[in-house]
Amino acid sequence: MNLEQAKIKFEEIVKSQLERAEMIKNQGDFTDYNALDKIVIGVVGGDGIGPSITAQAQRIMEFLLKDKVESGKVEFKVIDGLTIERRAAELAAIPKDVLEELKGCHVILKGPTTTPRAGDGYPNIESANVAMRKELDLFANVRPVSIPEEGIDWTFYRENTEGAYALGSKGFDLGEDVFFDFTVTTDGGTDRIIRAAFEFAKKRGKTRVTAVTKANIIKTTDGRFLKQFYEIAKEYPGIEADDWYVDIMTAKLIDTKRRQDFQVMVLPNLYGDIITDEAAEFQGGVGTAGSANIGKKYAMFEAIHGSAPRMVEEGRDIYADPCSVIRAASMLLAHIGFTQEADKLDKALDICTRTEKKIYTTGRSDGATSAQVADYIMETIQKM
Repeated sequence: MNLEQAKIKFEEIVKSQLERAEMIKNQGDFTDYNALDKIVIGVVGGDGIGPSITAQAQRIMEFLLKDKVESGKVEFKVIDGLTIERRAAELAAIPKDVLEELKGCHVILKGPTTTPRAGDGYPNIESANVAMRKELDLFANVRPVSIPEEGIDWTFYRENTEGAYALGSKGFDLGEDVFFDFTVTTDGGTDRIIRAAFEFAKKRGKTRVTAVTKANIIKTTDGRFLKQFYEIAKEYPGIEADDWYVDIMTAKLIDTKRRQDFQVMVLPNLYGDIITDEAAEFQGGVGTAGSANIGKKYAMFEAIHGSAPRMVEEGRDIYADPCSVIRAASMLLAHIGFTQEADKLDKALDICTRTEKKIYTTGRSDGATSAQVADYIMETIQKM
């Protein structure tokens, strides 16, 4: 690519982001699930260990919502086709028919999906997660981490549609010596994620919201994020607002003298991805943590770990730990208004993974299967 071609390429990128910024300005209100005659829950297994663990989370949701399913208030819709093999064959992050099925749901429970990387034999297609967040405008990635015995009660609000990931497949090389990727921030995109974090803090009685950036170095995009953070914070006088740079934040989360001070954290896309994986380790690893991806019209809930294709290759997928996607299922239930069912599931998960822990997974045949874990959780709920 020569300089003139690079100029054309960059102009296309700029135009697309201007259009997206305009779209954000014209959004409607959040979906009112109470007003719906029927709530359609899509279940997307993905690939790798995804189908195995997501099926167990579906079993538990159907168990908890048995009366709602029978009355027609809730419908489960299984959506196949979001596999790396099919996506690679069609050169699509999300096949068109799969995307249409997703748009026919109100909320989605999604299993892990494989994202190609250099040298693995797959074409350079975009992450299915990134594509879904953009296509359904799921701008807020919400990841809670709670360890009461250590005084940890964190909720992370990661911006989901901008930053370094928004244009992850749009980079280009200029000859053989110079290579470009891009990060992008819009006024509307930044405003809505920061407001979501402060609104959550206000509703849940939290007293502190912390912005995490690298605004001292990434001055334009991170600088704008931080500026808007403090402007919006003025509208919430009862909540303390402060900020930390992402590098020192990674250290403070392991500082036993300081980490209990943090409550709600709001971060640009890339930093949120990294920090929340670190945070999940305190709870038992990424296999124990779920996340929500929330937009005005749609919401998607998922495990935060990858698809573990090696486990499938070795025939060990039935031994995968399903707790992360089950945590996500609990968040889904709470989001659509079934808070009692979500509370039961959370309590059962805590009992099964911390208090009693009668069985546990190892990823191999010397541990429990994902189905046995689900059975254990449902048996625990029945005893409550």
